[in-house]
Amino acid sequence: MADTPDRAAVLALLEHVKDPRSGHGLVSAGLVQGLVVAADRVGFMLEVESGAGELYKPVAQAAEQALRARMPGLQRVQVVVTADRAPGAAPASRTVERKAAAPPAAPASMKPAHVRHVLAVASGKGGVGKSTVAVNLACAFAAQGLRAGLMDADVYGPSAPLMTGLSGHPSKRRDGKIEPLRAHGVKVMSIGFLVDEGQAMIWRGPIASGAVTQMLNDVAWGSDEDPLDVLVIDMPPGTGDIQLTLAQRVALSGAVVVSTPQEAALADVRRGLSMFDKTRTPILGVIENMAYFPDPSTGRPIAIFGRGGARATAEVLGAPFLGEIPIDQKLREACDAGAPMVVAQPGEPTAVALAGIARTVAEALERDEHLRPPPKILIER
Repeated sequence: MADTPDRAAVLALLEHVKDPRSGHGLVSAGLVQGLVVAADRVGFMLEVESGAGELYKPVAQAAEQALRARMPGLQRVQVVVTADRAPGAAPASRTVERKAAAPPAAPASMKPAHVRHVLAVASGKGGVGKSTVAVNLACAFAAQGLRAGLMDADVYGPSAPLMTGLSGHPSKRRDGKIEPLRAHGVKVMSIGFLVDEGQAMIWRGPIASGAVTQMLNDVAWGSDEDPLDVLVIDMPPGTGDIQLTLAQRVALSGAVVVSTPQEAALADVRRGLSMFDKTRTPILGVIENMAYFPDPSTGRPIAIFGRGGARATAEVLGAPFLGEIPIDQKLREACDAGAPMVVAQPGEPTAVALAGIARTVAEALERDEHLRPPPKILIER
């Protein structure tokens, strides 16, 4: 195994790369954030002012070239430019781990190039099976003839690599775009492809939001000849910085909220639905996951977590109810094996239910009366 590069040596090399605005080295200028140093790779965020992303792309390339030239044992060098610092805001300190500046006002909402619809799959809390649903929906869309993509926006707990069976490092095209990996007919991008499995992403909100923004805009999701019909975004749980960034900056075609039946999850669902409602994102429906456990001998549904809570919540809040997904060992095994059930076992009842939900969502995306652009908004802090 290769020796891990010395962190101080990495910082010294980066200090020789100059900030074009201040003339200082990148480290002294406070631009190097979230530095990860491993046995065969180095990665960090180059955090610059809003609107300065294009100016600093050559700087990121220079940093990558310097690290590769002076540290030949590195197999991967990844520099991600995030343009999220408010214009004129100075770094809080000169250290790599500094307090992030306040985010700027949200720009007008937009979609990634060559993508027709962007679908958010969200949950009010973790552990409700949101990623399982997102992966299976994306694969079901592809199986139904749609050109589908999956963006894993949960930078703190990326699960798309495991659930899709993908590994490896995305390549960069000549035009600077990142080429997504592919599995089961779906284009896939996740921060999990860029860091070691188990590596903790100790990023503050604006930095994590910047990484998600880059995955959205700098990945080659589609082209003039091969546009993407639907991009499924597996959102992080809750209503934090990343969720607000996506709601502010992306013209979401709609959102699907996943919940389990118990009240602890439903209270968070109500908050999640409220966030989408306030940002005028069309709510395409609520899914009740882990709705029941089929008795192995009789098939009788056993309501381990209660049953019907998500349906009742959807009705009270005026959101469509998309269906129930049972607790299914085969569904869990399929995800762990990187073979989503809708692809590997399409005849299983749970797979049939997920495919039916995908058809319902696809139909809703195509109905113009459900689509309206979210406004430009500013979240005050």
